[in-house]
Amino acid sequence: MPEGIIVKALSGYYYVMPVEDNGVPSVEGSAVQCRARGIFRKRGTSPLVGDRVSYMLTENGEGMVDEIRKRETELIRPPVANVSLAVLLFSVKEPDMNLNLLDKFLVHIEQAGLDALIVLTKQDLADPAKDTVAEVKALYEQVGYEVISTSSRTGEGSELLRDRLAGKISVFSGQSGVGKSSMLNALMPGLTLETNAISMRLGRGKHTTRHVELIPLDNGGFVADTPGFSQLDFLEIGVEELSTCFREFAQFADQCKFRGCTHTHEPGCRVLAAKEEGLISESRYQHYVLFLNEMKDKKRRY
Repeated sequence: MPEGIIVKALSGYYYVMPVEDNGVPSVEGSAVQCRARGIFRKRGTSPLVGDRVSYMLTENGEGMVDEIRKRETELIRPPVANVSLAVLLFSVKEPDMNLNLLDKFLVHIEQAGLDALIVLTKQDLADPAKDTVAEVKALYEQVGYEVISTSSRTGEGSELLRDRLAGKISVFSGQSGVGKSSMLNALMPGLTLETNAISMRLGRGKHTTRHVELIPLDNGGFVADTPGFSQLDFLEIGVEELSTCFREFAQFADQCKFRGCTHTHEPGCRVLAAKEEGLISESRYQHYVLFLNEMKDKKRRY
């Protein structure tokens, strides 16, 4: 029975890209339009984009999804399975870098259990008189994140990013206007028309229906086009979970005097002490407090 990966789900159909014997998706082949067996509905589940599946070919040239392989990860919004890397694109200029939004994305990625790669775009627009890029890179590398500086115009960082995307499903997210399409075109020349077509089908404009679609790269990787991933409202994260999503807090939180410490005012809080000692950055800590208050306000309203 052939195997493949679901690259698109739309109107009850699942489009399955066949995989080679080594498990690498065959981007040269065309996706097979499939229905799913009724047994999935009875089990209360349904296939997701990103699922690795077994399928049967039917007489009309279509197929039937027969089995879903065990998922490594599953995102609720957007609904996509087996994503292993979240690529956060934030521009150096036009628009200016927004560290508040970057930290908000990182909270959601930590909560989802994904690896994160921070990509600073438009490096060619950086002001040589300022060390903003170097400062941001140093800050987040110290926390433990990988940071790549890129420029679609000069090609800087493109090969390094391509290597990180090889053989895995990645989700691209970040600021509006950071040049996601330009970056994808730099990674996969000739993708412009396909990317624009996806944007139209995703309903940016008159239409309201949106779906997730995997864009294949020529190195066995896929990039998930994810319109819903930017809707970050903290409703799916518990207040008590927030501090665990700031990875630099972890080594200090266990040393706090009180269990359930919010790291905002409690005596004997080791996280607060670490911040005062310069072991936790002021900007990251201030964003934590801001998010915490935002979450408390939302919980009260809902």
